[in-house]
Amino acid sequence: MQKTKRLLAIEKIISEEKISVQGELLRMLKGKGISCTQATLSRNLRQLGAGRVPDGNGGYRYALSDTVRNPEKASLKLNIVPVIQEIVEAKGLMVIKTIPGNASNTAFFIDGAGRYEIAGTIAGDDTILVIPRDGVSIQQVHTCLEIILPGIHEQVKSRK
Repeated sequence: MQKTKRLLAIEKIISEEKISVQGELLRMLKGKGISCTQATLSRNLRQLGAGRVPDGNGGYRYALSDTVRNPEKASLKLNIVPVIQEIVEAKGLMVIKTIPGNASNTAFFIDGAGRYEIAGTIAGDDTILVIPRDGVSIQQVHTCLEIILPGIHEQVKSRK
């Protein structure tokens, strides 16, 4: 899906580069083979929670919101990743197995990330059903989960 690819690219560029104006971001997206209008880019930036913040040199740059870069959430990620036991793909959906009693808080964290790619989750005691939006591939969901919970795939591999 073009939108998902564009959102991931915008997020990556903003995280890695000092972007001060939307025109510059549009040019960088075009260099990656992604074209969109300025209006679409503005909507995408709002959806990602990105905005302009002081750059420390008297100017401004785009940055992701505190909800994406919140240090408290980063420490929570370190506590959530070890409870994940297995990830199984099934007919375009994803099932995440956790240590008993941990599915609900893990699903809550995934939903709370507010990622476009994931329509929602359903959690039991030790199992989470991750439901992607229409047109989002299972690989895009894997990428999204790695953004939300860095190290999740390494954790699962180490258990096999």
